[in-house]
Amino acid sequence: MTAASDPATDPATGRASDPASDPASGPASGLAFDPWDPAFVADPYPAFAELRGQGRVLYYEPSDQWLVPHHADVSALLRDRRLGRTYQHRFTHEEFGRTPPPPEHEPFHTLNDHGMLDLEPPDHTRIRRLVSKAFTPRTVERLRPYVHGLADDLVARLVAAGGGDLLTDVAEPLPVAVIAEMLGIPESDRAPLRPWSAEICGMYELNPSEETAAKAVRASLDFSDYLRTLIAARRKDPGDDLISGLIAAHDEDDDRLTEQEMISTCVLLLNAGHEATVNATTNGWLALFRHPDQLAALRADHSLVPSAVEELMRYDTPLQLFERWVLDEIEIDGTTLPRGAEVAMLFGSANHDPAVFTDPERLDLTRRDNPHISFSAGIHYCIGAPLARIELAASMTSLLERAPGLSLAAEPERRPNFVMRGLTELRVEL
Repeated sequence: MTAASDPATDPATGRASDPASDPASGPASGLAFDPWDPAFVADPYPAFAELRGQGRVLYYEPSDQWLVPHHADVSALLRDRRLGRTYQHRFTHEEFGRTPPPPEHEPFHTLNDHGMLDLEPPDHTRIRRLVSKAFTPRTVERLRPYVHGLADDLVARLVAAGGGDLLTDVAEPLPVAVIAEMLGIPESDRAPLRPWSAEICGMYELNPSEETAAKAVRASLDFSDYLRTLIAARRKDPGDDLISGLIAAHDEDDDRLTEQEMISTCVLLLNAGHEATVNATTNGWLALFRHPDQLAALRADHSLVPSAVEELMRYDTPLQLFERWVLDEIEIDGTTLPRGAEVAMLFGSANHDPAVFTDPERLDLTRRDNPHISFSAGIHYCIGAPLARIELAASMTSLLERAPGLSLAAEPERRPNFVMRGLTELRVEL
């Protein structure tokens, strides 16, 4: 079976505006997948089980994508060089059968397209190598006392207030402050960081609206202008921060990051460094509240924190979907995906695949064999994963120690977004 020929695309999204629906050309019908249905967003995991039973690759017409729900396929495709996060290193939009984004979206795409996450070799290799010279394990480890101290302070305030919103009181301010501290952004300048990031990340949802795009463009311009000024200041007066390290980073050929690459790298680190951590924190605590036996075991034995962090990221995955373009024709279980097709790898489904995880629907904080892919894999494996683990463990430990009677105060609401899975708030009490 082969995919339909490339349809006309919506210039706002680059995806199909009227996808072909000829059954002979591959579109599957009756899929349980519906990322715009609040009931599905609230709990997509039963639908994922249905998808895994329907096949290894399934065409989803509304977003003109091929869904991949099985762990083995997702893991393999993340490492397969026939797929890419971009195609522009090899093809023009026209050659690839895609409509270029409208000119008014250019500020977002300039910012996004120069970051490691949306580049392929050789550009990805060069930029990741240079960023790694500044974003070292030593740099991350040096932040550990700051992370734990900040987590303790935030939790102490929550306890003093008798409870509050775990999202805004602990989950959000911790990673934002850590990334800002790492980049060397003064405390007085940090207030817009979270709104900028949220508006930019809105473009990563399926079929974003024009309103979402306009907000992302404005945030891209404002964030870029701010970082451009900060980078200029660090060139004149370097400090002991990541931006100064990115300016100084060079290889044996004295190759250095361009200003745009530095700006895009800083924004990527903030977006990826806090969006996933915020959502992993709130998703994780909600799961604990709904599984009191596991929460009781964790409270009784804090040595479970490292395995609990991994299991909670698996159990309710903060990043549900990761997109790749088919650069060279590929076959999956007898289905041929042609060049120009888009693949949506379902991380949440892969993390619940019974072929890999014993009793995957059970939350088990003692789970040892846990090859979840919440941090992706291959060349796009999350460079900030070690820092995210430190942050998640720090906030969890502090809450266990300082707020041992923490409980859910009100039933939370899910954000309407599917790709980045999180809550609008998480009210807690002592």
